[in-house]
Amino acid sequence: MDNPHARKRRTARLAAVQALYQMDVGGAGSKTVIREFTDYRFGFKEEGDVVVADEAFFEDVVLGVVREQSHIDETISDHLSEKWSFDRLDLTLRALMRSAVYETIARPDVPALVILDEYVTLAVRFFDEKQAAFVNATLEKVARKVRTAEFGLTGAA
Repeated sequence: MDNPHARKRRTARLAAVQALYQMDVGGAGSKTVIREFTDYRFGFKEEGDVVVADEAFFEDVVLGVVREQSHIDETISDHLSEKWSFDRLDLTLRALMRSAVYETIARPDVPALVILDEYVTLAVRFFDEKQAAFVNATLEKVARKVRTAEFGLTGAA
């Protein structure tokens, strides 16, 4: 069941990943990139559909990732498999994981399983199955540690 609220959040998540990637590649500041998205990308037709996003949610994710980036990056690094280092992650993958980890840490109003599902779905759009599975495994480890109660766990996973 896809409702308008969920669609707006989904669009905001995709835009947040794109904005964070753009900031990494181009070096633009968060306020500049947020303004670009809200002024020129949201509310306009793209491939026949008007792009409508939860703009407040988009802004919260982008600014939250920027504000908490050191903690988020450390959290991601701590949950990567032994074969991977944070610096080895593709910039798009890094932006996607940062967004998901921010939501997991700072948005208790969004269920962990919704966050996992949304970002794994995004990963499938950007990457192959193997990388999407990598995203799923890493984000699930983070979610199980940060939100143990949601997974019926009593201690750290």
